[in-house]
Amino acid sequence: MSVYRSREQGASILATLIVIMVAGVFFTVGFKLYTPYMDHWTIKSIVENVTLDQDEIKKPIPEIKRDLDRRFGINQVRLPERDSLKIKLEEGVLHFDLDYETRVPMFYNVDAVVVFKEHYEVTKP
Repeated sequence: MSVYRSREQGASILATLIVIMVAGVFFTVGFKLYTPYMDHWTIKSIVENVTLDQDEIKKPIPEIKRDLDRRFGINQVRLPERDSLKIKLEEGVLHFDLDYETRVPMFYNVDAVVVFKEHYEVTKP
């Protein structure tokens, strides 16, 4: 009777290191992109709340912009440029155009550009 020795084999050290490196890259990218997306969700929420507030919509455009800037300050978010949020009144309809991009440094000389575009319309009472 012969005895066969079974030999268990698992992942090699090289394969394990490659998996850890790939996971590390994905974790790093996700961690760095989290901040601009969180800021955008906050900005988007503020603009949506303003479009739903009838008392706010009755105000003139400069006053609406001032109130939005105040809300951004309270929530500790900033738009990259002053004209990233455009508000215009056309035929009794207020148009809110949120259009900006954020550059996030990733590795060495590699950057990620995240583009955000939102459009909201509300009828002025």
